[in-house]
Amino acid sequence: MTAPPALRPETGTGRCRQRSTGPGAPRMLLLHGLGSSPAAWDRYLAGGVPGYEVWDATLPWHGLAGSAWTRRCDPGRVVADLANGRGTDAGQPFDVVVAHSYAAGLLLSALAAGLLRIGAAVLVSPFYRADPGSFDWPTISAALNDFHLVFVEALRLSRISRFPAGRQERLGRQLRNRVGPYGWMSFFQLYLDSPFLALDGVRTPVLVVRGDDDIASPLEDSRQLVRALPDARLARVAECGHFPMVERPEQFALAVGGFLASQKLAPHLKPELT
Repeated sequence: MTAPPALRPETGTGRCRQRSTGPGAPRMLLLHGLGSSPAAWDRYLAGGVPGYEVWDATLPWHGLAGSAWTRRCDPGRVVADLANGRGTDAGQPFDVVVAHSYAAGLLLSALAAGLLRIGAAVLVSPFYRADPGSFDWPTISAALNDFHLVFVEALRLSRISRFPAGRQERLGRQLRNRVGPYGWMSFFQLYLDSPFLALDGVRTPVLVVRGDDDIASPLEDSRQLVRALPDARLARVAECGHFPMVERPEQFALAVGGFLASQKLAPHLKPELT
């Protein structure tokens, strides 16, 4: 069988991870976070996503990219182009877009700007503040000086977990250094801009998924975001950090599957999210 064409390189390198199960099957796109890769979705996809054709994409801000992407592309446009299906086989918007962390912020901004025509969105461990006054100096200091801890957590959940904690710490700092100050500034500027998003006009149903032990994205961020969106719900994953699709893939799949079933994008799925 001939593989579907890849997404255009200028909007990210994409691939079909799970082929359509039948005519008219809904299509899902998975977008990784800053300094990550499509491998972040492997454990979630290992269980399959019934009824869906699933795509992912290697984005300009992947872990081996350095920070030159911050000067070569508009990250928001990259996400909007991919979500709207530009360069895919059908050339149609995806029915569902699932985005993690930095990419979740970009997806949220695109939704607020009216740039997307997708059916539903899942924001995983997003960053959002309703009040610009909540960005004080301690908040900025913590976000900057503890930035490497997110990468250490990602490494702890990978095959590198067999390494001693001290080596994981060093590798986390190396990954932070590869993302660099420009990559961090791109993330934090997106965070700073979040209070000014016109979320009251977003009509796309949204699920916010977060781990209860997330050291990077505060629980109140997620609560504020759900309150600000007209059609949103929150799914919390217990004993889980910033990467629920990696650390708790089964619970993550239940939350996403229940949400999608409630949206009737795949009617044969039964809602399991409470």
